Amino acid sequence: MLDVTHLSGFVDWFRSSAPYIHAFRGKTFVVAFGGEVVQDGSFYSLTHDLNLLVSLGVRLVLVHGTRPQIEAEMKEKGLESTYHNGIRLTDADALECAKQAVGQVRVEIEAALSMGLPNSPMAGADIRVASGNYVTAQPMGVRHGIDFAYTGQVRKINTMMINGSLDDGEIVLLSPLGYSPTGEVFNLTVENVAAEAAVSLKADKLIYLIDTPGVINLHGELLPELTAQKAQKILDIATDLAEDIRFYLPGAIKAARNGVPRAHLISRHVDGGLLMELFTREGIGTMVTAEPQEQIRVATIDDVGGIIALIEPLEEEGILVKRSRELLEMEISQFTVLKRYDMVIGCVALYRYPENNMAELACLAVSPDYRDRGLGDKLLQDVERQARRLGIERLFVLTTRTTHWFIERGFEHANVDVLPQERQRFYNYQRRSKVFIKTL
Repeated sequence: MLDVTHLSGFVDWFRSSAPYIHAFRGKTFVVAFGGEVVQDGSFYSLTHDLNLLVSLGVRLVLVHGTRPQIEAEMKEKGLESTYHNGIRLTDADALECAKQAVGQVRVEIEAALSMGLPNSPMAGADIRVASGNYVTAQPMGVRHGIDFAYTGQVRKINTMMINGSLDDGEIVLLSPLGYSPTGEVFNLTVENVAAEAAVSLKADKLIYLIDTPGVINLHGELLPELTAQKAQKILDIATDLAEDIRFYLPGAIKAARNGVPRAHLISRHVDGGLLMELFTREGIGTMVTAEPQEQIRVATIDDVGGIIALIEPLEEEGILVKRSRELLEMEISQFTVLKRYDMVIGCVALYRYPENNMAELACLAVSPDYRDRGLGDKLLQDVERQARRLGIERLFVLTTRTTHWFIERGFEHANVDVLPQERQRFYNYQRRSKVFIKTL
């Protein structure tokens, strides 16, 4: 018998992903992964997700690594690998192994992306892959007395050629080899190539598939979001970071500080992890962003004056219910403020009804000078995160003027009698506010 319950869960997820599908169409994503993804066969599952992104109109640049493949080539030839601070010292023999490894991995990736078997996620796929000498490199040289020989770093990315291929509907594949104007070949790191490509292409996202779930704090908890400044502080002071975080986090920080809106570090071991990170609110990894111009935080007593200045015009228009300064001061811990240069430009309140697993969103306001910038959405998302952390299952709002805004964000019309009894007693029937509820 058909499991309708299971299918309805899929429908809910698919509907919730619609905003992301619209937002991602035509955007450029750089996805980077180590050679382990190809070596252990998990790239074949990843191709299904990449194919889905392509079918949704995402412009994809893939950057692959080759470390385990180079190790295998060197072992076969009886050569030993030498590293300094996690970076390979590439002599002439190691460079030859790197060239062979790149050729092998590139062929395997292109073969996997060429699949189109019936009754598979790749059925009907017509993925074309473009690769070439897109990366100009220069030698790392001698550092602290260590000669890196043929180990290099990115000097320039040929964005015109890459964008031309992306415009033609092709996936672009970048390998960790770079070429100098004098014809030399240099071995590069996947994290360096990916970060430089994302910055040069003005990509919308940089995504690293890594061995760990993301950045973990001292309590063993995953940090879902970091500013570049906080991420750099973690790099500077943490002594027990996982090796791959030390490799990849600097690339994410560089990208975020140089125009890439979001850089993600997610586990390569989670099947479908790429889709979970991109198409769900919570994601599964760590996202690094540039320093925010606006700061969202819990309000303090010092914010009362700014909140009053913000909401008084809305109270006079009848959009918000009037609140006295005394009431605001008493309830200030329920408020969240959005500040820019120490000025309150937005606020929202969250009132809990734990016995009903419900909470009321109230007093959502954004300064007229900063509207139409998505700041209301930022406040709403922050309140939803707060509510989820508190175990709240449903969020409700009473409004007279902004019904459509809330409907567009997943709220549904409801009757007054669905409100907690305590809230029903204070419902103003003269004001006749409409009730909307959202299940979190």
